[in-house]
Amino acid sequence: MIAVINQKGGVGKTTTAINLAHALALLGQRVLALDLDPQGHLGIGLGVSDKNTPGMDEVLLNGKNIQQLMVVTRNDTGNGQLDVVPAGPDLVNVEHLADGGTQRGMRLKNALQDIAQSYDSVIFDCPPSAGLLGINALFAASDLVIPVSSDFLALQSLSSFMTTLQFVEKTCGRSIGKHIVMTRYHQQRRLAREVRESLQQHFPGQLTKTAIRENVALAESPSYGESIFEYQVVSHGADDYRQLATELATERWH
Repeated sequence: MIAVINQKGGVGKTTTAINLAHALALLGQRVLALDLDPQGHLGIGLGVSDKNTPGMDEVLLNGKNIQQLMVVTRNDTGNGQLDVVPAGPDLVNVEHLADGGTQRGMRLKNALQDIAQSYDSVIFDCPPSAGLLGINALFAASDLVIPVSSDFLALQSLSSFMTTLQFVEKTCGRSIGKHIVMTRYHQQRRLAREVRESLQQHFPGQLTKTAIRENVALAESPSYGESIFEYQVVSHGADDYRQLATELATERWH
């Protein structure tokens, strides 16, 4: 189970969740994508245009079965499949749960117990905050994909997030795989190269070889309810996310 997460907004988090999920399906995997961001952009980017469609809000607030709330299925991906559960209009209310103690952070993990084995990968698109939704994602995840844009503010935010993650790992008594992905990358820009070198120095072994280059089509595709593989399959964006999915699935995830 993979959480696409970063406490800093504007780093390509949802773009990465959408396109990584579809890329894995194109590799032949059965993939389940869950929208844990109350903004609902993962669902919108994969074709769920009505933000009032129930989804993860019903799972986390009312204990509904995830399978009952899948509204988009892409089964035209060769041998793979991509199922999607949108955020739902009431997902933000999860942050205000008062009852349940520490079990509030385990709701997602518990909801996935019966269904996770039906999939090769389960992808969470997380909100850009350290609230209860993010904690649920961290407690459930085996691995994190952490998009980082090519600027030093993003680097500072990542350091803060890693401190939070250490606390979570200590609380749940296990380590979580960390895979940092540079997004909006321009190799010709000195700042981008310097940020990459800093990431390699401060987070050894955690930076993916694949970086996601700046690509206009990546920004445009969600407004059409399509991944980059549907909107503009011949593009840097499609090439990079295909390569990232292959790297993560074959070299980094266990």
